[in-house]
Amino acid sequence: MTYAPPTITASDLCFGYATQDVLRDIHFQLHPGELTAIAGPNGSGKSTLLELLAGLHAPRQGKIQRRGTVALVVQHTRVPDTLPVTVRDVIAMGTWRPRSGRRIPTADVARCARQVDLEDLQHRPFNTLSGGQRQRTLLAQGLIQQAPTLLLDEPAAGLDIESRKKMHEILRHEADRGTAVCLVSHDQDSLELADRVIRLESGRLLAAH
Repeated sequence: MTYAPPTITASDLCFGYATQDVLRDIHFQLHPGELTAIAGPNGSGKSTLLELLAGLHAPRQGKIQRRGTVALVVQHTRVPDTLPVTVRDVIAMGTWRPRSGRRIPTADVARCARQVDLEDLQHRPFNTLSGGQRQRTLLAQGLIQQAPTLLLDEPAAGLDIESRKKMHEILRHEADRGTAVCLVSHDQDSLELADRVIRLESGRLLAAH
């Protein structure tokens, strides 16, 4: 078996706001082909950890090593309902690569829409979609970035059973094709889907198994 190095290595991470620590002494790795879930009670630092991994914050202490780019899929869209954008527009927002100044070919938009079963809705206004359809659109926005690491914040939150099942199928497929997938979740089905679960409590690592 060919060894593939981790796409993200977190070493002794600490992070806080002002004088209050939110995360302390966090260490783990994300590996290609593995689906990792981050679990824990509200306020344990799960979403903050995901944002650190994505590079939205800098750790107060410790280090994060990234191999390749990272795609972050948020739980709630930042696209205002009054903005006249379509499903295709929202997916295409993920094609811009800031560091290179280039775009991923827009032909990939249709492929990613098809991958999340939204091919027939590409021209539908985003603000008319159901919660599950919106979340799959945002997932497609992440998929089109073709990043070695895919991070997701509560991707199944608020979805019905069928939408959650479809989301899980897509994430499993992405991991099986070699992406390092990591999601924050309270959902038991999502945790059972994971190859490994990282548990946090009060900002500390309880277990990684």
